[in-house]
Amino acid sequence: MASTLQLRAAVHALAEGGVIACPTEAVWGLSCDPENPEAVARLLYLKQRPVEKGLILVAADMDQLGSLLEGLTDGQRSKLALSWPGPSTWLIPHHDRVPPWIHGGHDKVAVRVSAHKGMVALCRAWGGALVSTSANPAGSRPARAQFQVQRYFREQLDGILPGALGGSDRPTVIRDLLTDRVLRS
Repeated sequence: MASTLQLRAAVHALAEGGVIACPTEAVWGLSCDPENPEAVARLLYLKQRPVEKGLILVAADMDQLGSLLEGLTDGQRSKLALSWPGPSTWLIPHHDRVPPWIHGGHDKVAVRVSAHKGMVALCRAWGGALVSTSANPAGSRPARAQFQVQRYFREQLDGILPGALGGSDRPTVIRDLLTDRVLRS
């Protein structure tokens, strides 16, 4: 896991509008401040990903998702709580509580409470949810090692938070909270 100094450097890079790479449950990810449109635009540029696809928000706990969980039924909240922390990403209605560069024009936003110790520490140090998307250009395989991140992005990142992957062999499952439909397994 990253040291306190490395975490501080990552948070500083995020606060300055940077894009960083960090390990997650199954693959290396790219993260930035979801409220910073320039940071998100740069992340999308690096990935060659259209904004219309939307992005995942990852948090250390349900409290960091704050108002996004308002209006959910007790049953829906229980469903989330039973799967978190862990490798489950859920599509939930955003009710315009996140910027369009995050939801991509969809009426739902993808959210996850991570069980990965490094990602949890980063979100706690940051003080909220972060963008999390696989560290690879569109159409390329997600990076499973730091050297692959460096090969993909060379010197274009503002930091790399070292650490190990979480042990999952595939990216997180994505489900729709309202329909239980699995979009990625």
